[in-house]
Amino acid sequence: MLKKYHVVLSLLLVFGFSATLVGKEKADTYFPHGIGSYWVYEDQDGNELTRRAVEAKTIEGETYHVFSYEPTFEDWADYDYHIHPHLYQVGEERVTFWVGDNVEKAVKARFTKEVETFGKIHEANFNLLYDIEVEAQDPFYVLPTSVTFKEKWDAAQIKAKVTMTPDPPQDPEETICEFTIVETGKVLGTENVETPVGTFEDCLKIEYRTATEVAIFAPGASGESNPPGESVTTLWVAPKVGIVKFHQKAEDILLTVITHSQVKASTTVKTLQLKKYEVKSTDSKGE
Repeated sequence: MLKKYHVVLSLLLVFGFSATLVGKEKADTYFPHGIGSYWVYEDQDGNELTRRAVEAKTIEGETYHVFSYEPTFEDWADYDYHIHPHLYQVGEERVTFWVGDNVEKAVKARFTKEVETFGKIHEANFNLLYDIEVEAQDPFYVLPTSVTFKEKWDAAQIKAKVTMTPDPPQDPEETICEFTIVETGKVLGTENVETPVGTFEDCLKIEYRTATEVAIFAPGASGESNPPGESVTTLWVAPKVGIVKFHQKAEDILLTVITHSQVKASTTVKTLQLKKYEVKSTDSKGE
């Protein structure tokens, strides 16, 4: 009997069923939302970000928890929906960040910087006129409430269209780049995580990866290409605390497509770790 038990336990561990989150109650322990709670993070340059649980908000009959941030965003290119959700919900089926409008602002801001960088390379020959349209999925699916290790889910989708026109006209007269960015999530396992505020045990380690399809429309364009690995984001989420560590490596997607050998597209690496926090009970009014 004991041998049979160990065989069953081993199979559960191998196939990841021991990592299953079952229902809203357990998911709530990883994403606490007591009003008055706060989390202070510090990045690799010593800059602080404070997130506060301030209130609840009803949207189309559904209740979302609300975070505020200090400092507020001055440059939307610095926004990241994995770590900066304004509205979120722990539901029966999944944990959701409601971020669509902010994602659109952020992607447009980043692509604007990339287009302007490309334009500066050629400013002796022409001015670059451009138009950027972005459409993002409103909910970002952070985590299903029933998930196992290594099981993937579709977390987000973003579509963007960048139209570039040189002034005075050049050959080609117009270049259009259409992007479809699909992000998937996966729980890699659990880890103990050391942060400036201490060590947190049994943290969920969640990895998000993007896959991008690009269609280029211009005379002589090569058609579709697939820049690999432009974004990998990892969150460590501790029971009863929430996100305690964030790490991201992201490339300039647009520059990778349009610059070729003219300029090396940059890669951004960001890390945030929990420095100070206080989590209130869900019964607290934040007083």
